[in-house]
Amino acid sequence: MRFRRDLFLAAVVVVVFVLAPRPAAATIKYHISLKNPESHIFHVRIEIPPAPQGIVVAIPAWNALYQVRDFAYRVRDVEAKESGEPGAADVAVRKLDKQSWQVAYPWDGMLSPHASPLVVTYSIEWDDPGPFNSQLNAHHAFLNFAEVLMYLPDRRSEATMVQFDDVPASWHIAVELPLVPDASAVQAESYDKLVDAPVELSASEEFRFDEGGAHFRVVVDGKDWHRDRLENALKRITAYEMKLMGGAPFPEYTFFFHFGPYPESGGGGMEHSNCTAISASSGDAAVSTAAHEFFHAWNVKRIRPQALEPVDFTREQYTRALWFAEGVTSTYGAYTLERSGLYTKDQFYAEVASQITELDSRPARLWQSVEESSLDAWLEKYDDYRQPDRSISYYNKGEIDGMLLDLAIRDATDNHKSLDDVLRSMNDVYAKQGRFYDESPGIRAVAENVAGVKFDNFFERYVAGTDEIPYGKLLEPAGLELKVELKKSADIGFWTVGRSAGGAVAISQVVPGGPAESAGLKPGDVVLSLNSQPPPRFFPGWLRDQTPGALISLHIQRDAKESDVAYRLGTVEQKRFSIIESSHPTEKQKRIREGWLRGQTD
Repeated sequence: MRFRRDLFLAAVVVVVFVLAPRPAAATIKYHISLKNPESHIFHVRIEIPPAPQGIVVAIPAWNALYQVRDFAYRVRDVEAKESGEPGAADVAVRKLDKQSWQVAYPWDGMLSPHASPLVVTYSIEWDDPGPFNSQLNAHHAFLNFAEVLMYLPDRRSEATMVQFDDVPASWHIAVELPLVPDASAVQAESYDKLVDAPVELSASEEFRFDEGGAHFRVVVDGKDWHRDRLENALKRITAYEMKLMGGAPFPEYTFFFHFGPYPESGGGGMEHSNCTAISASSGDAAVSTAAHEFFHAWNVKRIRPQALEPVDFTREQYTRALWFAEGVTSTYGAYTLERSGLYTKDQFYAEVASQITELDSRPARLWQSVEESSLDAWLEKYDDYRQPDRSISYYNKGEIDGMLLDLAIRDATDNHKSLDDVLRSMNDVYAKQGRFYDESPGIRAVAENVAGVKFDNFFERYVAGTDEIPYGKLLEPAGLELKVELKKSADIGFWTVGRSAGGAVAISQVVPGGPAESAGLKPGDVVLSLNSQPPPRFFPGWLRDQTPGALISLHIQRDAKESDVAYRLGTVEQKRFSIIESSHPTEKQKRIREGWLRGQTD
């Protein structure tokens, strides 16, 4: 309360304020025990400095992915004590909602500067591979801290320290945070800074290099990689992107790599301000992901839409700008590979054509805009949402839009300006000033300022709208043409959704008039096996290797009864696009094309 009744009460308030620990000076200390890693359970202890208010602890509902994953369902045995001293009294803990707990306030009256920290303990189970998850097993521990550590919602700005206990003797700690000397501990100036830096504890390998005035660490867990090839690729990627953006926004950066047979949901990369975690089948397979993730050090981590700030760990945060934050980052991932010499020109053209082919294969492009796809990112955890007739990808169309906007800027300015200038300008205007841009209008304003022309038609039709993209017209400034051919592919005749623990998948839709309908399959049928093998995790990928007319056999379950169904795969015609250079380009077209490929302007 903010009123004063008398001088005595005012004096008490002053005394409490003076004696109470200042939040800015407090350090919330975490201990994470890795004892019995084969149990997959992190045992967590939090020491909370006293402060003159009640205590609420919570665990985020989401992190790493734009998906509410409710990490609280993994939490067990939440308890609290007045201090960490032997025999300390228990403190009552009351759950408030699915992700937060009220801890009874143990301090009476005025706080002593020597008051013991309140201690909260709990355990949480994680054994999920990949950069978006956390994992503890006999091989290693990998933590995204927001998925493991509770926080105090009203004290996120206080300093933190994390001590790892019971660490196997052969493991060492790798993290892009300050280490506490002579201890298996890390520290951060706030909870938000802490959770923006994953940690690996294992017998991983490590090498380092310097590039562009910055220091790089590469931490590798797994096999099937060659240091020389990986280091060469990373040097090229980091050198190009730092030069493009005018230098590194950090003194040190860490690449965490996990190489191995990752499941469909476990591979990929996750960006952080000063590091990235990447899971892939091999070192060579990780290079394109590294080019994308490293560019996130600018785009999305520092050049950031206002809608994502500040981070709200309790609910979805909606933005229409993921087409730029993620999609245009993919644009620069492809640019980096080509401009640094890791791609040939033909490989780059093939990448552009493959993105166009992917977008054209999704009927949803006709009614879902790339801005709407950005808003709906939170639905991506549902298999049915990701079907071609339900959604498009903001990665996919965003990458295309980024490239075509680049060519439009080059055309309007006679190749004197490019999308590179837009990114650099946004870095100067927003990131370096600690400001955030206003969704697509903020991007458009910078692009128009750089080019000196309006792009209202482009943004209204191809970003906010669902008009078919006139690729020929937009590629023409670079003297490029889009060719299309019809290719006959195998058609299984249904879509699937979900996957049980045993690998079975359910049929969500049956294509009218297709081979599956003719064979009697219905929505809701569960496919237990295909050709006597577990159903493939990704049917479109499996179909690419099949021949139209091939006989397949399914073992299905319907209404608790199992049966066998056999039929021949149907045929579907699909478009395949390719990009070729015009045979007689103008001088301007040649200048724009060379500038586009090399990342240069006139």
